[in-house]
Amino acid sequence: MCASLAPDTRSELMDSEKTSCAGAVTAEELPPGGSVRTVDVYGRQARVVLASDTLFLSQFPGGWKIVAAGCTPQPGRPYQCTVKGG
Repeated sequence: MCASLAPDTRSELMDSEKTSCAGAVTAEELPPGGSVRTVDVYGRQARVVLASDTLFLSQFPGGWKIVAAGCTPQPGRPYQCTVKGG
């Protein structure tokens, strides 16, 4: 998963957990994503709704990268995400 994270997201995750990216991802206990339910693309941004999670992605020169994961909707407010970049 670490290779799929946007640079700022990976850095913030490692800084917050004070460990390697792999260790930090494990510590966050993200839900298993499951199958893809919907994908919404807005220019260089995307939202991927999985069976058990929602991811937000941005397009980078090397391809699409995850900028937020472990996201749950909050009625009338933005999503609350466990993993996110600064």
